[in-house]
Amino acid sequence: MLVQQLIFTVISFALFIFIFYKMIKNNDTTYITFLVLQAIGIALNFMEVLFTIKLNIILYIVMYLFSIIIPIFVIILEKNKLSVSEYINIFKATFYFNSGNNRKAKQVLINLLGKNPESYKGHKLLAQIYESEGGMRKAIDEYVQAIDINKKDYDSYFKVANLLNNLDKKNEASQMLSNLLSKKPDYKEASILLGDLLIEQEMYKEAANVYHEALKYNGFDFDLNYSLGIVYTMLNDFQSAKEFYEKAAQINTLMHNCNYSLAEIALIYKELEEAERNFMESLDDEELAPDCYYELSKICLIKGEKERAIQYANIAIELSPKKISQKIKKDAIFIPILAKLSIPFNLDEKDEKESKLTPKEMKAKEHLEEMSEITRHIGYNDIKMFNKNKKSNDTKNIEYDEIEKENIKEIQD
Repeated sequence: MLVQQLIFTVISFALFIFIFYKMIKNNDTTYITFLVLQAIGIALNFMEVLFTIKLNIILYIVMYLFSIIIPIFVIILEKNKLSVSEYINIFKATFYFNSGNNRKAKQVLINLLGKNPESYKGHKLLAQIYESEGGMRKAIDEYVQAIDINKKDYDSYFKVANLLNNLDKKNEASQMLSNLLSKKPDYKEASILLGDLLIEQEMYKEAANVYHEALKYNGFDFDLNYSLGIVYTMLNDFQSAKEFYEKAAQINTLMHNCNYSLAEIALIYKELEEAERNFMESLDDEELAPDCYYELSKICLIKGEKERAIQYANIAIELSPKKISQKIKKDAIFIPILAKLSIPFNLDEKDEKESKLTPKEMKAKEHLEEMSEITRHIGYNDIKMFNKNKKSNDTKNIEYDEIEKENIKEIQD
């Protein structure tokens, strides 16, 4: 028993001195917590020796845990370059952050980074706090430092790109996303954002390339297929757009924008029954419903069904008075039924709901509606001829490319 107490005393004091030395060397008061725990364990041992009492099993466990096991655990972690002090400070900062006390969280992290500038977790958590407060530039600085420490932190790459985009630094954001995708090509969110930026700059072919590359890793992803539908819409390649809208609609049957786009494409190709069916399927979407009823009314007028046309047009006006009334007044197709439509006089007093569509969705929707209107006055045979010529030109371009490749190969040989 005496030998055991002597061994315990020697080891515990040695560990206490070592932890104290670490605190002085690193100038880090975090180690005080461990010193206090060690002191409690050592005190229990002295009580047993001085008062010749036998501690119960629980106190023995506490004594060895505080004085021997925890200090050895700390030493092992630091030998493996895992800073216990860093983890404790990160834990405290996270607690303050989750409790809504950002000031204390930032203070803990700034102190930590002052002593340990290479703390990856410290920089990343501080970036998240700045981001939550709207300090985008400060957040970018911290995310960049986190990336410098951990080159495989792809989420921070994306965060920086997103923040740059929010700061209207589109070129820098695009460059960051391109760098990210070169390192991790299956990062879907990066592909979506880069594609959106390219669409915004009307670089539709480049956006299509980005989405197609992403599809190699996420073939059944709704966003990618839907985005390709939008890109091909803007390129006036409506057959390809239809293909990807149909794929997107199969993946997410509740996404009525796909059906609306398919309906407009069907109108472009004079496929009235298919257009009508897709518009009917889109009526469940509160935002699209007024436009659907408006388009259904036009289809009925083309088919000579005036009573149904009046019914649909009045529902559209009721759902969105100002927008639909303005569209009806501009379209000569409604002249035969204009007198029977309930167009209100005080249009300015009617509040229109803000659109939930993204900029690229709105751009594609307006483009389809415009093309549908243009092609309404073009015969079906003209559209077939246009598609035939386009296909022929595409084939010629492919053949020309193949000839060029053969010529280059012969020259190289």
